[in-house]
Amino acid sequence: MIKMKVHGSCHCGHIQFVAEVEPKLTSICHCNDCQKLTGTAFRLSTPAMAGTFSLVRGSPKVYVKVAESGSRRAQAFCPECGSPLFTYDADNPTAYGLRVGVLDERQQLPPTWQKWCESALPWVQDLSALERAPRNERQA
Repeated sequence: MIKMKVHGSCHCGHIQFVAEVEPKLTSICHCNDCQKLTGTAFRLSTPAMAGTFSLVRGSPKVYVKVAESGSRRAQAFCPECGSPLFTYDADNPTAYGLRVGVLDERQQLPPTWQKWCESALPWVQDLSALERAPRNERQA
């Protein structure tokens, strides 16, 4: 098992947290809930290792969603800027799923598997043919 310490923060810096993760467990979720909660095609998450998650600064706002299975998942986000931060079982908050986009180490956490693929938008599997620009500079 490879441990990596990660540092997370929201866009405005109001919330900060630290944890340890196992990089090979990073995944993409294509479920409809993740699409709605992120406002995009999928969510990239990695689980914090048991007992390693700690809030360093701030207090997130929490929205509890009920999954198809009936489990209640707490969705933590920044009350100031709205950045999605992490999730946990609302009834037993011991395991945290970290949103990779808010981690400083995100470049070192490529996804290794996908779930809820039946809900995946068909175009997300191959973006290699799309026009690419280094910034927001669309060429005509």
